[in-house]
Parts: sequence; structure tokens; C-alpha cells
Amino acid sequence: MTSAHPHTRAKGGRRPAVPRREPARGLSSTEAAARLARDGPNALPAAAQHSIFAIARDVLREPMLMLLLAAGGIYLALGDRAEALLIICLASATVVISILQQIRSERVLEQLSRMSDPRPLVIRDSKPVNVAIETVVRGDALVLREGNRVAADAELIESHAVEADESLLTGESVPVGKHAAPGGTKSEQSRVYAGTLIVRGQGVAIVTATGTHSAMGRIGKTLSEIETEAPPLRQQIRGVIFVFAAGGIVMSALAFLLNGLLRGEWLQGVLGGIALSMALLPEEFPVVLTVFLVMGAWRISKVRVLTRKASAIETLGAATVLCTDKTGTLTENRMAVAEMRIGARVAKPRSGQALNADFQELMRAAILASEPQPSDPMEKAFLAWTAQVREHPAAAGAALAKRYPLEPDLPALTHVWRSKSRGVVAAKGAPEAIARLCGLDAARARDVHAAVEAMAARGLRVLGVAMAPDPAGPLPERPDGFAFAFLGLIGLEDPLRPGVPEAVAECRGAGIRVIMITGDHPATALAIAGQAGIGSGAAMTGAELDKLSDAELAQHVASVAVFARTKPEQKLRIVAALKANGEVVAMTGDGVNDAPALKAAHIGIAMGQRGTAVAREASSIVLLDDNFNSIVRTIRLGRRIYDNLRKAICFVTAAHVPIAGLALMPLLFGLPLLLMPVHIAFIEMIIDPVSSLGYEAEPEEKGVMQRPPRATQEPLLPLRLIGWGLFQGVMALAAVAAVFVVALNRGLPEDEVRALAFAALVACNFAIVLANRALRSSLAASLLRPNPLLWLALGVNLAVLCLLFLLPQASRLFRFGPLHAHDAAIAAGAGLALLGVFGVAKRLWRPV
Repeated sequence: MTSAHPHTRAKGGRRPAVPRREPARGLSSTEAAARLARDGPNALPAAAQHSIFAIARDVLREPMLMLLLAAGGIYLALGDRAEALLIICLASATVVISILQQIRSERVLEQLSRMSDPRPLVIRDSKPVNVAIETVVRGDALVLREGNRVAADAELIESHAVEADESLLTGESVPVGKHAAPGGTKSEQSRVYAGTLIVRGQGVAIVTATGTHSAMGRIGKTLSEIETEAPPLRQQIRGVIFVFAAGGIVMSALAFLLNGLLRGEWLQGVLGGIALSMALLPEEFPVVLTVFLVMGAWRISKVRVLTRKASAIETLGAATVLCTDKTGTLTENRMAVAEMRIGARVAKPRSGQALNADFQELMRAAILASEPQPSDPMEKAFLAWTAQVREHPAAAGAALAKRYPLEPDLPALTHVWRSKSRGVVAAKGAPEAIARLCGLDAARARDVHAAVEAMAARGLRVLGVAMAPDPAGPLPERPDGFAFAFLGLIGLEDPLRPGVPEAVAECRGAGIRVIMITGDHPATALAIAGQAGIGSGAAMTGAELDKLSDAELAQHVASVAVFARTKPEQKLRIVAALKANGEVVAMTGDGVNDAPALKAAHIGIAMGQRGTAVAREASSIVLLDDNFNSIVRTIRLGRRIYDNLRKAICFVTAAHVPIAGLALMPLLFGLPLLLMPVHIAFIEMIIDPVSSLGYEAEPEEKGVMQRPPRATQEPLLPLRLIGWGLFQGVMALAAVAAVFVVALNRGLPEDEVRALAFAALVACNFAIVLANRALRSSLAASLLRPNPLLWLALGVNLAVLCLLFLLPQASRLFRFGPLHAHDAAIAAGAGLALLGVFGVAKRLWRPV
């Protein structure tokens, strides 16, 4: 079950042929240095693209942060230094937090890359030497041994039973046999590829391509040609900011003209227009959005999930389709014994389970036919049973006397074990080869073939096992010289990761469709899909996919749940077809073959332990523990973040209404100017953000994973929620305006009226915060929800407010008079009364 390689030669034509050299000599150090200078290092350029300056540049390009800094610059130019200082300081703090978060992510990725970098063995100046992988050049003679990671694409010129695990390139977990082509002719069987693992045998290969010219490099190179989309939420925030900003400009111009034309107070109109534009300009939005996503990235890092792009968290909460690779993602990327057959008898052993005598004999022979220190995943699966299987009497104290490797015409491995007095011969391999070694008659061979077909249909990798007595003399040239007896069949599988079926079921309950895209055999893919609970029906192969147009593929992806024998460019087409259908696509994977699809998807999720550097570089999220269940936790968190962000934005929207109203009232009715620019800047950059950020720690809403994903067209603030926010804002404006007018009618000094109205405004903001804690439950239930951080935020705001009134310097800056105890009680009473009104209104009007 080996898939054809999807690799094609790089753009720009065929590279010059590499001159053959004697493998005993290799290149000289001088020639290797010259080739390194000419061709460049054996590395992908993406690995060095994220310096601290590049990260800072990307963060500063965010439109929301640019808006903050621009606003601070405008206020500074107008001479409002206090407002400018507040805005610029907060914007700078947000920039620093974002940069530190991304630097941390890049450092973790760099550590992962260093851990996975091999130091290949090459022949230089006729001597074997370990070199840094970046210094491997075309023409180098690579010495390949069992357990080595191949450093570059190469052509075998010497081989001894070489098998390579190419799952990172093809997605197929079964090792591929490799051998040097006779006469120097090139073929797929003689090529080894960068990033693949030698699981058996040894050989020497001449490097033919390095860096971006290798198969891995060509796939990584295509990533730069894929355009990524801005996250839907960020697009919506920009739209809301545009509406607010446009409204602020119109209202400010109107206020300026009204004061100038009707009252002749042009200077007062300018000051009022500035205050009104500040009241309507949503400075809090970028602060709230950025900090929410940064805090979300920090939270999921505690469960071993690295967020390379914080905005992907909220997008994941809207995912409608989760495309997942099989090998190493749903499965453990290791082999385990799943079934044993002796004639009509079948055993399905589990680790630690005792086997009867016949099945012990079968397992013992498989162990003896394996390497004592194996790299091959199937042999590792056999040796895991060593403790449960009694040692063969003839192998007690014996040593491995001879190995008969795999041959093209006899795909079987044979080991001869001998001691001083006795010995035993064991063989395992393709069932038809073992049947031929044993000389089975036609009837029994048909029975074996039928059993193999039945096991393979369930996705098992099937091996035949045989044993023969030691002839106690000269050993034959070939293993068919032994008198083998057929013992039975062993089926192996790449087992499903624990918890995957539950995670898939939770995705289905949340309205998220799971699709498997793999390079493995259709039978194997369907077997794993069945175990995981992913869809039903037939699998679509890559060959079938190639026959479909983009429009036809878009129709098929709506119903097909399993794609097998796929190539990298086909995975990319599947993701594109899903996106064309309006799906929000999350793509998981760990191999180089997954990287283009990871980048093209709305959310790319790479595996950190088994994943390649190319896959991690292309992803938005990296699972450091390679745990598929972490995806579901991240989806849950994404939905929680979106819910809480919606509450925060609703609060900010509601809080702007009384600010704008109080800024407009003096201009319309000839009242004393209540809110100066410094008051508005302080409320919008200190009071409101601190209050709204308390929402970040709100627990998830009930049933968050039982509702379907939100539609991508659904606005951040739907009409019902906008109406709720405006209602809250109008009620808060009415309460504060009443306090303001009553205080004026009582003849209080202007500065005392301003202090009382400002305190009432903050109290009403607190009422809006508490009323919006849970949009889907009653006010009483909202108040009982645990959230220490929210109460701490409100406490900090209250402490800051007290300092404004108690510190003479602050009072003079804000033009506040003394706030007496009964005035503070009036302000608090206004907030409590407003909270009661919201509680009653919530029973009649569900915001969402």
C-alpha cells in the first residue's frame, strides 16, 4: 500500500546532473565549501523570517493599533497632552504585549526545530564525518543507517535492505522499500527524500537536491504563493470602527455648525465638536480586541497549545469544517498488533493480555524475525510483546547468525539464530512470499489469501510468519533453502489516539463536520474513519478527485467525509472547494504534505512533536502535545472568547451613548460644558477598557458546544444586541442627565455638578457591566457566576475614581469640585436603580 510520490521538479527547469563519485571518497572539504557558497545552505528560507523587528513591524501594521497611535498624535498636535499621554501609553502597552507573545511563540518553534534537526553523516575527504544539516551540498555522499533522518533528496548508489518511512511526505504510515538501481538508472525506488526516516537497513546515497530544491523545499516554497485571509472578526471590528468614526465626524461637524450659526459661539463649537468626536470614536475597540486575543493565547498555552496567530482563536470558534490528516494526527503514527490468525482461529490481543500456546508461538517467531534494536514500527510492535511471550527453547542463549534481507522477488525477512548446540530460523513478510517459502498447496494458499483480503479490508497491514529448524550446517544462499512451516498471519494497525472518538463526537454536537484527508490506502482510511466516528460511505481517492472540475469538487466535498491517496496539491484543492462553499475551514496536520493546505485554511493547526518545521511555519496554532482533543478545547475556548468579546463590545457601545449624549447636551441646550476631552479620554481609555476586560475571564455560556457555529455573515453585534446596547445606553444617559439637571437646579457650583455627574456616569457603567455578564440568562444568574477578575476590575476602577476626587492635582486636572458623601450615595443609587431596570427588561427582551 504505497502511494506514488506527489513531487515534481522545481520551477526553472531541470538542475544539472550531479557527477557520480566513489562513495568511499565523497567530496573534498574545499569542493563542499565551494558548492555551499554557490547553492546556498540546505535550509528553507522561512526559518529565518521572524526577527524581532519583523514581528514588531507586523504588529504595528494592525489598523486598530495604528488608529490608537494616530489618535494620540492628533490630540498631541491639538495641545491636549493629558489625553495624548493616556492614549499613547495604553497603545504602547498593547503593542509590547503583542510583540512579547509572538516572540515567545517564535522561540518555542525555534526550539522545536532545533530538536528535530539531525546531524547527518557524510563522507568528506574520504572520511565519514557528522556535519550540520545546513552544510550538506549537492554531490555529498550521505551515509544512511537505520534510525537516520534523511538530510536532503538523494539517489541510492549502495543499499542493503533499506526501508524509509515517508509519512511526512505522503501521509502513508507503511514504510517504503528502497534499493540502488542497477547500472545507475534512476527510479522511485532508488530515491530517498529530505525529512524521511530510514527504518531499516543501510546504504549510501548521493545528494541530488538541497534546500528549496528538495521535495520538502518545493512544497514549502509554494506557501509563499498562497494568500491568507483576514479573520472574519477582525474584518467586522474594522467595519464597526468605520461606522463609529463616520458618525463621529458627521455629528462633530453638525455640533460645530449649530453652535456657530445659532449662537455665534464658534470657539465653544470647536471644543464641543472635539469632545463629541472623542465620545464617538471607539478607542476601546482595538484595546479590547487585542488584549482579548492575547489573553486567549495565554490561556490555551497552559494546556500545551501554542498560538502563533492570536486571531485564529476566535476564528476557530466559527469553524464549520475540520479537515484532519490521519497519520500522526488521528492516529499515533506507530504500529500495534491488532489481530492474529492461525487457520480459522482469530485472536485480537491487547497489550498485557496472555496468549495461548499457539499464538505465543506465532508471536515468538515474529519477534525472532525482527531486529533486536529495531527502528521499523512493525518490528517495534512485535518487540512490545517480548515480556508476554516465553523465549523459544532453541533461541535461548543464541546469537543472530545471519540475516536474509528483503529481495525484490521475495519480500520477506529471515533471521537465523544459533547457539553452540542448537538454532532456529524465523521469517516474516508479505503473506504470499511466506506462503511460497513454505510451499503451501493451492487450497491452503487460497485460504491464506482470503484471510489476508479480509484483514486488509479493515485497514490492517498483514504479515505472514513462518519458522524452520536450523539445518546445523552451512547456511543456504537464499532463505528458500530452509524447511519452513507456515505459522499464521499477524495484522497490524496504526492505532487511533485515545479520546479521538469523543472529540469527533463533540465536534459533531457543535455543528462541526470532520473530514479526513490522507495519503493512505482507502481501506485503511475508512477503517480509521469508522473507529473515529467520521462519516460513512466510500472514500474518494486522489485519482477520482483529479477527474473533477473545481465546481464538481465543490459539490462532492459537501457529502464526502474521507479522502484517500491524496497529494499535497489535492489537499489544497479540497480546502479551496470547502471555502468556495462558504465553510470556515480548520485544517490539522503534521507533515510537509499538509503545509500548503494548513496555510490556505482559515485556521491551520500543526502538531508540535511529530510535525515538521514547514508545517509549523504554515500554521496558526501548534498542538505541543499532539493531542487531537486539544483541538476541541481550543474550539470551546474560541466560542467562549467570541461570546465574551461580544459582551465587551456591547458594553462599550452602550457606554458610548451617555458619553455622546452628555457631550451633546450642553451644545444643544446652552448648558455648562460637562465633559471635557480629558474626561472622555479617561473614561474610554481607563474606566471602560478595565471594566470590559473583566469579561475576558467570564466562564463559558451554558451549552456553548451544543449550538451550531455562527455564520460568517453574522455581525459581531446583531440587531437585537445593538438594540439592547442602545436601550442600556439611553437609560444610562437618562439617569445621568437627571442627576446633572437636578444638581444644576439646586444651584451647585459647576465643578461640583461635574464631579457628581461623572461619578453617576461611572456607576451607570458598572450597572451595564453587571447586566451583560450572561446574555442568555437572568440578571440574578449573571451576578452569581464566578469571576474574581471582573470584581477586581470594578474594584480597581472604583479605587481610581476615588483617587481622582481625593488627590488635589487630579481634581484640578479634571476640574472636579468636592464629592460629598450624600453626592456619592446619589451616584451609587442611580447605578443600582439602573441595574434593577435592566433586570426587569432582561425578562422581557433576550439580547441574543
